[in-house]
Amino acid sequence: MREWLVAGALVECESGLLLVQNRRRDGSIDWTPPGGVIDPGESLIGGLTREVAEETGLTVHRWSDPVYEIAAHAPDLDWHLRVVVHRAIEWAGELTLADPDGIVIDACYVAHAECTDRLAASPTWVSEPLGCWLEERWDTGRTFRFQVDGVSPSDLRVSRVP
Repeated sequence: MREWLVAGALVECESGLLLVQNRRRDGSIDWTPPGGVIDPGESLIGGLTREVAEETGLTVHRWSDPVYEIAAHAPDLDWHLRVVVHRAIEWAGELTLADPDGIVIDACYVAHAECTDRLAASPTWVSEPLGCWLEERWDTGRTFRFQVDGVSPSDLRVSRVP
């Protein structure tokens, strides 16, 4: 079973929520909040700060407690994903593309009313929790769990589980 620990960032300004456009290995494109896989031995906040800087050029100086967590389990694909999402409280810098992995191909602040459209091609485990947070605006502590069935990316069935 492959397991990933990922951290995600909610970075907001007057213009909206910061989203990054990703080109995946299969050529597909989606939008997500900035963030990424936490390296072995790296703290979650340290890895999140690094990922945001690499993908956007922004340096976050202070983070909130976790706003929400995502657990996605894909038994047919033999993986489990845990995502911990924090809100950036203080940050500095200019928005620039600097992703050393070459996955992030664009970044911009998106008006909240437009986020749903941008997230349409994103995995359900990304779009649904973020959409709920944009609508309800809680501060800390929600968990979203998903079961991912199927083996082909085009035929995956994602369902939320309690």
